[in-house]
Amino acid sequence: MTEVTAFPLIEVRGAPKARGESYGEQARERVRLSAGHYEAQLGRLGYDRTEVARLVQTFLPRIRDWAPDLVEEMEGIARGAAVDLTTVVLVNARTEVLQLARREKNLPEDEPDGCTGAVILPEATREGRLLHGQNWDWKSECTDTSVVLKIEREDGPSILTFTEAGGLARSGFNSIGTTITANYLECERDYREIGIPLPFIRRRALEAASYAMSLRVVAITPKSGSNNMMLSTAEGHAVDLECAPDEAFTLFPRNDMIVHANHWQSQVALSKLRETGLAQVPDSLYRDHRVEKRLMARHGDITMDDLKAALFDRFGAPLAVCRAPLTREGVDNLSATVAMILCDPALGVMEVAPLPAVQRNFTRYELAMDPEMQARFANGRLAEAG
Repeated sequence: MTEVTAFPLIEVRGAPKARGESYGEQARERVRLSAGHYEAQLGRLGYDRTEVARLVQTFLPRIRDWAPDLVEEMEGIARGAAVDLTTVVLVNARTEVLQLARREKNLPEDEPDGCTGAVILPEATREGRLLHGQNWDWKSECTDTSVVLKIEREDGPSILTFTEAGGLARSGFNSIGTTITANYLECERDYREIGIPLPFIRRRALEAASYAMSLRVVAITPKSGSNNMMLSTAEGHAVDLECAPDEAFTLFPRNDMIVHANHWQSQVALSKLRETGLAQVPDSLYRDHRVEKRLMARHGDITMDDLKAALFDRFGAPLAVCRAPLTREGVDNLSATVAMILCDPALGVMEVAPLPAVQRNFTRYELAMDPEMQARFANGRLAEAG
């Protein structure tokens, strides 16, 4: 792992294959590092390249049927990065592929892809703008393999997203003000069926022409494993969707905010399924509370600096909201808060800091917003609806 002060910005445009090639060319080294990391992890589980390709092929036909244009884009990424398509699909389906591999070998789950996220409605902020951000907790090596991707589209909203290199989307927003972040969840229904890998769902949500259609994509698309996805619109609404593979459960703002870590909160969900993830992330039970408590103390006057301060919380360290790299017993990687990602979608601004528990170097990335959406904001504040 090298010292990273900023994630590189990759800017692409054009048809799917063309923008994929541009992406692969610009991020070639990081794409290879990203794939190599997961190939090595699968290798330690006893999977050679042929076996990895077999696991990837489990998902590829379903992805191609669901989103052929995204497969074209991955083919472009593969060409631009001078790797094969399997390599790029692995990056995008790494959670699902690793889970299938470990289940085939009857091995316990690896370090979960954590996160603590928050959405703050305009009523609670000083400037009257929605704020949305998260800490992404994963393997610290991924500071060397992540990028910020800007996709200029003519056939729908443009997109600004933080993702692993070669990935189609992770956390970010689009030019009509829809923002998405995600958190690990787990239940007993996971991996009974093969669904659409999560990055494809997040990408489709950001491509959607309306906030409603973004919600639809997340809510109804079948998944292999559970995941929590927080969606908001700069116009001042937010919904949290706790997703089992075959069902989604909604959480709405409380006290003008939603804060979520890595355990199920919906009482409806908990009446229908069994929480199985807390053995891996018991700290989830205080991380969301810590962030919410700090934000509530500033309710009505919350700024981006307040959201940063809440996500920098160190209570319970080393298993804190913001965590420095640490080794866990029986896990062959360093877990850390890899990035803090903060979105002010009305302004078209994303701020990202690599390894924020170690260094507080934020880089500002910008996306040109839709003129109609911008017109709804007078002097930086949301205008009253007519």
